[in-house]
Amino acid sequence: MNADNTSSITDLVTHYRRGYTLPAPFYTRQDLYGVDLDVFFHKHWILAGVTADIPEPGDVRKLDIGTTSILLLRDDDMQVRAFHNVCRHRGARLVGEDKTSVGRLVCPYHQWSYDLNGDLVHAAHMGKEMDRACHGLKPVNLRVIGGLVFLCIDENAPSDIDDISRILGERLEPYDLGNAHVALEKTIVEPGNWKLSVDNNRECYHCEGSHPELLNTFVGMDIGFDPDEVGEEEKDEYTRHCEIASSQVAVWEGQGFPSRKVEHYEGFATLFRTERFMIAGAGESHTIDGSAACRKLLGRLTDPRFGDMHLHTHNSWSHFFADHAVISWIIPLAPDRTELRTIWLVNKDAREGVDYDFDRLTEVWLATNQQDADLVTIAQQGVASTGYQPGPLSAFCETAVDRNIAWYIERLQKHGFGA
Repeated sequence: MNADNTSSITDLVTHYRRGYTLPAPFYTRQDLYGVDLDVFFHKHWILAGVTADIPEPGDVRKLDIGTTSILLLRDDDMQVRAFHNVCRHRGARLVGEDKTSVGRLVCPYHQWSYDLNGDLVHAAHMGKEMDRACHGLKPVNLRVIGGLVFLCIDENAPSDIDDISRILGERLEPYDLGNAHVALEKTIVEPGNWKLSVDNNRECYHCEGSHPELLNTFVGMDIGFDPDEVGEEEKDEYTRHCEIASSQVAVWEGQGFPSRKVEHYEGFATLFRTERFMIAGAGESHTIDGSAACRKLLGRLTDPRFGDMHLHTHNSWSHFFADHAVISWIIPLAPDRTELRTIWLVNKDAREGVDYDFDRLTEVWLATNQQDADLVTIAQQGVASTGYQPGPLSAFCETAVDRNIAWYIERLQKHGFGA
């Protein structure tokens, strides 16, 4: 038997080598999957949805993380709330559907009923002695930032969400995503560990061979390169691009739109990265030719050439353009299965077939997500093979992968695994 299959989690963490991928058990072992769920999807803030997905009072969205089930809902005052999907009587699950709309939350077991604030409003035959005020639904830590919904299941949520809310809220404000319209929601299951899904997203080293649609809007050298492997002409071209990009960022900043890179990796409880990039092609959006897919721009924006504002967290990646937004997040289902949910948002008044063509709006990231799922599949097959051993990461193209893994190891250490 491979020693990695019997090594303790603490031993595996202790022997992690910076600049390399993780040992196989981090991607394959059931006990490590359980630790990941507890540490990274219960005790850290995760992106869990968008408010535009529950636009009306009574709209409910269910989110399952392992055996924990959460309800996101819109109350009668239009506030977004999060509760455990557990009746306070004998623990039955309240809502089984992924998405529904209700006036009250009624337990199907004994019909205990809760209003949209989570208060218990009906519990027959329980006697006058029972204090209904003590038996409302258990709330979950929630923070809405610019129309994005973040959750932390653990009661002791990391406090750095306040800094992230300030930084990200200012950047998302012009898009008015809370009033956007969901043009499409697409869920796929990737046959791989959630960390492989994230690491795949954190680099574009693979893009040239895998993402022809996406590359139409990417500036090639933004992907990273070894200067010893390119000629002087290419280096000069990259220098000019950097100067142009820096000037454009200065223009956006001068207009009151924060755009410079902000990164929280090692030393931070909540992994977070945001930066606004220029777009190649027509320079407007992630479409085949780079031109805007929707005529009605988001929020208060008036210029379609507003770049691509990236957002990364440890379970999500999103792109915000002037004409639409593409927001993706993952939830682990098993050591070798990961759910990827993606939502496309457009202006609330935009009409399909009039203001935007559905296929044109969605084709780049529909293709990219499936291509990435195929890559994650073969990566999982590889790490599960006896021939796998951790491999070196490129110092030019995979620095974000390296920092992502280093943050992961650091957070495991903070939660009692390793030195």
